[in-house]
Amino acid sequence: MSFQRQPKDVSPFVAARKIDEKISFTRNDVEVQGTIFKILEQSVIVEISMEDAKKINVPSNLTVVSHKNYTVL
Repeated sequence: MSFQRQPKDVSPFVAARKIDEKISFTRNDVEVQGTIFKILEQSVIVEISMEDAKKINVPSNLTVVSHKNYTVL
């Protein structure tokens, strides 16, 4: 037996997001710019430069950012 997934309402802001869209966010007091790699329900996965990854002390050039914590460029 399987249950049907119920459609969820998304905000107009989230619905307007597109893959490869440029965004800006702040992490560890460093302003970072990147491109949206994948859109999730509560956040986006963002591709950033390896230099920025080192500045914000993350091991990869992909990072997760909540929809609440970025602005579209």
